[in-house]
Amino acid sequence: MQRLPARFLITLMLLFASALAAAQTATDGLPSWNNGAAKAAIVAFVQRVTTPGTPDFVPAPERIATFDNDGTLWSEQPLYFQGMFMLDRVRALAPEHPEWRTQPGPFRAALNGDVKGVMASGMPGIEAIIAATHAGMSADDFEATVHAWVATARHPTKNVPYTQLVFQPMLELMNYLRANDFKTYIVSGGGADFMRAFALDVYGIPPEQVIGSTLDAKYELRSGVPTIVKTPKIVLIDDEAGKPVGIYRHIGRRPIFAAGNSDGDKQMLEYTTVPRSAQDTRPRLGMLVRHTDGEREWAYDRKSHIGTLNQALDDAKGRGWLVVDMKNDWLSVFPPAK
Repeated sequence: MQRLPARFLITLMLLFASALAAAQTATDGLPSWNNGAAKAAIVAFVQRVTTPGTPDFVPAPERIATFDNDGTLWSEQPLYFQGMFMLDRVRALAPEHPEWRTQPGPFRAALNGDVKGVMASGMPGIEAIIAATHAGMSADDFEATVHAWVATARHPTKNVPYTQLVFQPMLELMNYLRANDFKTYIVSGGGADFMRAFALDVYGIPPEQVIGSTLDAKYELRSGVPTIVKTPKIVLIDDEAGKPVGIYRHIGRRPIFAAGNSDGDKQMLEYTTVPRSAQDTRPRLGMLVRHTDGEREWAYDRKSHIGTLNQALDDAKGRGWLVVDMKNDWLSVFPPAK
């Protein structure tokens, strides 16, 4: 038998190794996650609940995953991005309201770029800005306004579109869960109508799977056209204890997976992971994204004017929640620049 040349064998081995690496990359649903404990925990959980014939198997219709938005799916510094939208809307509407520039209050602060002044006005001031920038519009007009803002606005310090500041590892995680027959929902303190305008394009989540803080609405015929009109009355603040309520109202099932990044998500993770009885042994996973990367994103948690992660971080170990360290667990933070 003729022996193959050593150079040929080495080339063949290299080609095989390259093909194997390519196959592993193609089947790895989380390529932007470093190979570590966090990634392993996610993969192990998904395998447990999707393996038929095992005690931990969860039927596909019951595989519900909920995600906070601000700070969990995209950045939230130096202000929640919907807050940036509202400030831009105040500037756009200011010519129609000359009193905003002269009267003390949240509108003058907004026009002066004084974010601290806006926050100092408390909920009454913020609700006034929400009413002025959101209410009175038809739902279609509001959606079009958000679309236009998302397409043109840029972050004040990163100088990129806000949608460039979504987290690539979280996009991959949602796709990975959906590939395993999970149904993914956004459950966020942000406005439901605001997020619904871009959630499908950015996250692959349709509007009916977006739960958020909600203004009341009314039905009108405007020039003979059936129209939904937003009103200033707030009917749900989808934050803290409001999140489990929003899940109950809109989904009707307890999630088996929930991801957040702040104390505002603590109750959602409790609702997802704490057993209801001794007989409730279904696998469940709660996850917290910890912002530890001051170079690629921002580093903060316990000391932050927004997105504070304090009590939930203290509870994480006792509750068995997975804490994802952005600096150490993510190979990349943002998608490749377009």
